[in-house]
Amino acid sequence: MKQYAYLIMFIALSVVGAFIKIPAYISSVALDSFPALVAAVLLGPVAGAVAAFFGHIMSSYLAGFPLGALHAMIAVEMFLLVWAFGVIYRKNKYAAAVFFFIANGFLAAVPFSFLIGKGFYFGLLPGLVIGTAINLMIGHIVTIKLVPILEKQKGVHRHERRYHDSDIK
Repeated sequence: MKQYAYLIMFIALSVVGAFIKIPAYISSVALDSFPALVAAVLLGPVAGAVAAFFGHIMSSYLAGFPLGALHAMIAVEMFLLVWAFGVIYRKNKYAAAVFFFIANGFLAAVPFSFLIGKGFYFGLLPGLVIGTAINLMIGHIVTIKLVPILEKQKGVHRHERRYHDSDIK
């Protein structure tokens, strides 16, 4: 039951992060990813992916769904990216950060260059890259600060995760 409470907390933090917007040339980028990244590290890739999915849906909702149904595609992309981040993080946390920066900052918006146009992609790119970097930095800082607190509560153990993907279904 404790795993679900943590997952719900990270989803709620993603919603709070959705209120913090970084203005971009086209649209805006929210700080809804960092709680999902932290969840992927502390609770496992699936939990982080679920938090990322719902975090993006809520961020889009709060912005009025400016891209319409394309936000469903973005939410699925976020699910997959954060899941992959969590899997890679288990082996190499630096490789996970580089992967997420490149995949979310540059590659995730590539489908929009085909669907909407290259101008949209290049207009979105600066805000997306900056937003990704900020989400990664905040996620890193929060993880460093949160792990010792959770260790004291016996919720998460450094180098030996107590929770696994199978715990959160």
